[in-house]
Amino acid sequence: MSNSHLDFLIQTLLRINSADEMHEFLLGIFTPQELVEIPTRLEIVKKLKNGVAQHKIADDLGVGVATVTRGSKELQKGRFKNI
Repeated sequence: MSNSHLDFLIQTLLRINSADEMHEFLLGIFTPQELVEIPTRLEIVKKLKNGVAQHKIADDLGVGVATVTRGSKELQKGRFKNI
């Protein structure tokens, strides 16, 4: 994804003023599968930050350990400060 595309997405999200607007936007832009995967990835990060073991997270959420490891690596980069 080019920076200009990412910047456009960021600016679009920042213009959304309510939970209802965000809900409708997300339903419109993401596929049903993405609407499951993205919140699951956020849950992975939340659990990692709470000290839950990677294998337990994978088992609890029904995802691969590699998916959890990816979240862990992103945390190590200093991302997800607001989660």
